[in-house]
Amino acid sequence: MNLQARKLELVQMILNTDQPNLLEKVSQILKQEKEDEWWDELPISVQQAIEVGIKEADRGETTPHEEVMKEVRLRYGI
Repeated sequence: MNLQARKLELVQMILNTDQPNLLEKVSQILKQEKEDEWWDELPISVQQAIEVGIKEADRGETTPHEEVMKEVRLRYGI
């Protein structure tokens, strides 16, 4: 069965169901898949930079917001 035929079969199954819980589950699966797509759309270099940042944060290698703002104010005379 090709992809288009499978999609049509699923649509028909959805149209024929009277189970609200099942429809909610299908909806949640599709929403989650859509939410997860953003990561794959990022360039690899951006994904890697984010992963490095997460690892640094996990190791406690972060700068408090107050310190960052203080440096910005000094640097830009704000």
